Amino acid sequence: MENLSCNYSNRKSFYGKAKIDTNGNRTELFSYDTKVAIIENNIPVILKSNLSQTSMRHVKEFLQQYGHTAKDKKQMIKDYYKK
Repeated sequence: MENLSCNYSNRKSFYGKAKIDTNGNRTELFSYDTKVAIIENNIPVILKSNLSQTSMRHVKEFLQQYGHTAKDKKQMIKDYYKK
């Protein structure tokens, strides 16, 4: 596992609170040690719709780094949340 970097956020770091784990063509995002999103075969899925503001910030950065649109929570949940 490695720390998620801040490429699109105005923050300097997520201070180890957001981590990514890649295995083949599947990448998982962990926010505060909870799996919150995955991208597999370039298809993103948000695993929870009731994430905190900070976790959504992690998800937004994750999606953007992998080339997906991430404007705001409402759009991300609509486009990527799967029950």
